Amino acid sequence: MKILAFTDIHGSLTALKRIEHKTKAQNPDLLVCAGDISIFEHGIVGLLRRLNRLNKKIIIIHGNHEDDSTFIKLSKSFKNIIFIHRSHYIESNALFLGYGGGGFALVDKKFEKIVAKKFEKIIKNNPDKNIILVTHAPPYKTRLDKLVQGHCGNKSIRDFVKNNKIDLLICGHLHENFRKEDKIKRTKIINPGPFGRIIKI
Repeated sequence: MKILAFTDIHGSLTALKRIEHKTKAQNPDLLVCAGDISIFEHGIVGLLRRLNRLNKKIIIIHGNHEDDSTFIKLSKSFKNIIFIHRSHYIESNALFLGYGGGGFALVDKKFEKIVAKKFEKIIKNNPDKNIILVTHAPPYKTRLDKLVQGHCGNKSIRDFVKNNKIDLLICGHLHENFRKEDKIKRTKIINPGPFGRIIKI
């Protein structure tokens, strides 16, 4: 499977055109967005409409610039937009798990107590699938969450990745770390940036 992953385009028409061009040139099986498609939801309907016109399934979560309720509502209007916050989606040999929003907390108790347990059951029930976790916040203590003042990612997400069979983590949020990669044990972690990146699974 070939996916085109991107994050944090924040309404940029330049970034959106790059995504459109790469979709046509590379013909991915589907697209994955790790949040912040807009600047506080300004023009979000038009952005999703343009992505929907690509005629590819687009797995998406919200970022800290959007509200999950907005995506729940709008995803019903666009047949190719698949919102997976706190949920999952299976396509061919891949299982996608999504957790959007946030990006500022070191620890997320709601994720630990509710979402992580739900995701663990889904993973257990799909032992033959490649597991792709899509979060807006980066995991703690990697190249993807390191700023001048130190690491600022999420420890709850890091612990979940360490304790489960996650093949790939796609995240965003920190613009300083666009296009960076790292690993937690065997899990590859990528911030694909706003211009998108082709990933083969």
